[in-house]
Amino acid sequence: MARILWIVLVVLVILWLIGFLMQIGGNFIHTLLVIAVIILIINLVTGRRGV
Repeated sequence: MARILWIVLVVLVILWLIGFLMQIGGNFIHTLLVIAVIILIINLVTGRRGV
């Protein structure tokens, strides 16, 4: 599950950069990026702990 979240995060960052450089997508891409960052933070905080 964590691997999928990382893939989604990378894809959204790439889309955000493309949208930022080409002025495509507007607020939608920025909203997706914020959601991805929130998911990343939750994943890092509640991730697996070492034994």
